[in-house]
Amino acid sequence: MGTLYYGDSGTPIGIEDRVLAHLKVAIITKLRRGESFTLSWQHADGQPRGRSTLWVHQSVPLRFVFDEPETPELSRQWIEELMRSANSTGGVQLVPEHLDTAPIPTAEQQPVQVGVDVQEVEQGR
Repeated sequence: MGTLYYGDSGTPIGIEDRVLAHLKVAIITKLRRGESFTLSWQHADGQPRGRSTLWVHQSVPLRFVFDEPETPELSRQWIEELMRSANSTGGVQLVPEHLDTAPIPTAEQQPVQVGVDVQEVEQGR
């Protein structure tokens, strides 16, 4: 679970590392352009029921802290969805990643040649 620190708020915002990594790209891109926006999310289990919204502006200190040392592989599609939502009147809505679960197309099975693609195995020694 990563953490987003925004402004002088004494309440850090816990966000799963993969989500936070994607959100970071969207937020930094918007702020580099000098664009302010809102960021909204539903409270996680174990917190008081409800939702929260921040006004994100380049003059407010912002820090991203990740629990995992490695950067996750990012989904361009998810970042684009976050960016589009940032341009809407509702601002960025933290929504789950839409994973493409359709079958992956494959090429016709190619023949395998012993000695070229694989090594011949001696049997029964």
